[in-house]
Formats: sequence, structure tokens, C-alpha cells
Amino acid sequence: MDQYRWTLGVDWGGAGHYICVMRADGEVMGTRAVAHTRAAVHEAIGWVTTLIGSPRSAIAVAIETPRGILVDTLIEQGFAVFAINPKQLDRFRDRFSVGGAKDDPRDARVLADALRTDRRAFRPVHPDNPQIIYLRELCRIDEELQDSVTRLANRLREQLYRVDAAWLQLSPAADDAWLWELLRDASHPDQWARLSRTRVARVLKTHRIRRLTVEEVITAVRQPRLAAAPGVSEAVATRIGALVPQLLLIDQQRTSTARQIERSLDNLAGPSEGEPREHRDVIILRSLPGVGRTVAATMLTEAAGPLAERNYSTLRAHAGTAPITKRSSKRTFAVHMRYACKHRLRNALFHWSRSSIQHDAAARAYYDQLRARGHHHSRALRSVADRWLRILIAMLRAGSIYDPSRFDQATVTAP
Repeated sequence: MDQYRWTLGVDWGGAGHYICVMRADGEVMGTRAVAHTRAAVHEAIGWVTTLIGSPRSAIAVAIETPRGILVDTLIEQGFAVFAINPKQLDRFRDRFSVGGAKDDPRDARVLADALRTDRRAFRPVHPDNPQIIYLRELCRIDEELQDSVTRLANRLREQLYRVDAAWLQLSPAADDAWLWELLRDASHPDQWARLSRTRVARVLKTHRIRRLTVEEVITAVRQPRLAAAPGVSEAVATRIGALVPQLLLIDQQRTSTARQIERSLDNLAGPSEGEPREHRDVIILRSLPGVGRTVAATMLTEAAGPLAERNYSTLRAHAGTAPITKRSSKRTFAVHMRYACKHRLRNALFHWSRSSIQHDAAARAYYDQLRARGHHHSRALRSVADRWLRILIAMLRAGSIYDPSRFDQATVTAP
């Protein structure tokens, strides 16, 4: 912090913010409320510059959130911005009020003072690559669409169960697009037995379904069903007629989003002006076993900072593979799973490690050793994921893609 002679604490809010300007010796030079409007924010920036009489490069800004329009504006105006976790800020707040008092002006002062004295608790905020921002939004859209599919498919399954539909024998979760397409043409239970073989064959071929034959589908839907109360079939047909179009639309949106994610990854993998590296990060990442489109996109967007810095410790902490150790006195020692992490990143690593043990012999041998030592499935997968993170950071530092021949199965041992 020697290069910064002033600190600016910003307690941000939805409709307004509070700022506190503090000198390097801890003296508060001024505080004020700032409305969340362009004119008010720029007026406050001018007030801060006039108050300190120094260039903006001499000011360090402390704020809780690492992103948002206010953060973007401060960075664009030439300020150095540092973010802190809200839980850590709560601990710093005890310096000023042990009774737990909290208000916005005090939080702005706490932020400014904490950055002045404990810079190591903050992390610098850098603007993300525009392509990463775009890819992150696509990943969030895909996740939301998947949640919508699950919710609507559960409702559809409940309706099919009401009339003892044989469709549930073919698609137990009612989450297959080929099923939705058939139900769009025949939403009423009485119409299912009249589905033509030609129509069923066309739908199965369109969706590339090989686990079922046309005869199996026809036989299943034409078998006798339990009798439902009068009016139930019509009610089910109405609900199916409302649910299926939504499912088909969301399925189209997911397909479109997946294509956009793939194109975005290809753009990130392409050559970049001023970058002499032989392999870019996305190429190195996608060369690893078990890394598909979704895992690669999630890793690049949710762990952009640690990957860019090649910081293994921060990466494993964000991903939840670094355990939490609790030690008290000589007898109490416990190691727990880390819950404070980025859950999207943790889920991506879980699927990555689960897929990798099916395609990589060294990862499978490492997993088997952990299981033989008594670790349960999830615990073993976390260790497999942690191993992949070590390998990934080493590959990124060396700029090389994955070579399975370098990992002799006999040399892989669990710590």
C-alpha cells in the first residue's frame, strides 16, 4: 500500500452509496452519500479528486463486490479497486463497534481503514476479458434453462403418472425431447394408442434414439392402463398441452445456447494479437480427459482470475477442493470439507473428475487407491479433482497440452 496515499471506502447499495475518504495515517477527510445516478457518481468522483489534490492513481478503493456498474465506472476513471469478502468485512467492523452496530457510513469507514491496514485481506479487481463476460453469461443462461427443464419435466411426469402412462417406462424422468415431441401431437391419453409407426420412427430417428425401437414404443403405449376417474384424462391432456410447448421451446433455447458456447470457446482458442503462446488456455484445458464444453466454459468463467495468475492455492480454494483444518489444543484436530466456495465451479469439477476416471487410466488408478484406503466416493472424487487442478496449473505454466504418456499408472499414488 506504499504507493497509495489515500483510501476510499465505498459501501454500495441499490439506490445509493456511501463513501469515506481516509488519509494514510487513518484520519477521515470526508464522507458523503452518493445517489446511484451517473451525474451523482461523477460529481462524487470529482469531489474526491478535489478533496485530496492528488492524481487518482494515488487512491485505493475498497468495496465489497468485485463486479457491477459502479466497479466498472471506478476502474474506467483510473482508480485501483480492491474487493473483500463480506464475512471478512464483518470481522473488521468489530474494530469500531464491538456491540454489533452497523450502518452504511460506518461500513464505508471500515472499508477504507481495513484496506489501509490489512491490504493482504483484499484482492485487486481487474476487468474481465469481454469474451469471458459473454461466455459467463451464456453459462448462466444454460444453467437456468436446465433448471427450468427439470422443473417442467417433473410436472409433466406427475401428469403422466396420474393416468398410469406407459411413457414412464420408456422415459422415467419424462425429460427426453423425443417424448415431448410425441406428446405435442398426442396430448390426450386416448390418442396415444393411435400413434402411427411412421410418426414414432421419424421422431426416434430425428433425436437419434437407439436404445428404443419403434415396436417397443408402440407396444408400450398400446398396453392397457389403470382406469382413471372421469375427467382426469381431459385434465391431464390440458396440462400436457400447456407443459410440452414450454419444454420444446426451452430445449431449442438450450441447443442454441450450447452452439453459442461452443463458438465462444473456439474464439477464445483462436490466435490473439500480441500473444506468442503456442497453446492458449482453452486449448490446454480442453486437452484434459473429462473436460467437455460445459466444464471448460465453467472453469474459464468462474476461475478466470486464478487461471490467469496460475495460482493453484486460490484455484483449489475457489473450487472447494482445499479442505478446512480445525485445530485446538493438543487433542482436537479435524479436517472438513470446504463449503465456502464457488458452487458452480465445484459442480463442474465434480463432473470433470467423475468423467475422467472413466477415460483416463491414471485418474482411475488414483481413485481406486483412495477408495481402497476407505474414502467414500465424493471424497475420492474431490482428491481426483485436486490432482487435475495441480496438473492444469503446471500445464498452463509450461504452455503444453495434456500428454497421457507422461503419467505412468504405476507412479500415481494417493497422498
